[in-house]
Amino acid sequence: MPILIPLSVFELFLHASRSAYPNEFGALIRGEGAKVKELLLLPGTIQGKSFASFSMHMLPIDSKAIGVAHSHPSGSFRPSEADLHMFSKYGNVNLIAKYPYRGLDDIACYNRTGERQEIEIIE
Repeated sequence: MPILIPLSVFELFLHASRSAYPNEFGALIRGEGAKVKELLLLPGTIQGKSFASFSMHMLPIDSKAIGVAHSHPSGSFRPSEADLHMFSKYGNVNLIAKYPYRGLDDIACYNRTGERQEIEIIE
């Protein structure tokens, strides 16, 4: 079953990743099941060249977080051990955008065990 991402969320993810470069961008994903509804930007998120750290006390009570979206300025979208550890806490949809953040070829999705998932962009 593919992960469904609205075009507007897909474009926002790419834009935010480009804007954060050379640092990582990070956000939680809000949605239901395999359908992404929006990116949840948490106040106090810290972005560095090789990490994005969330202030989880800023998470809304009704978050419906189904995963994590973050960028890899390195140009790789393979999840690190730290990525897999973080993913396991926040759902099963784990999007990684790799530099240069231009389109579908620069985004990958993984489940909580690190298996690649298909992505489908929807209107």
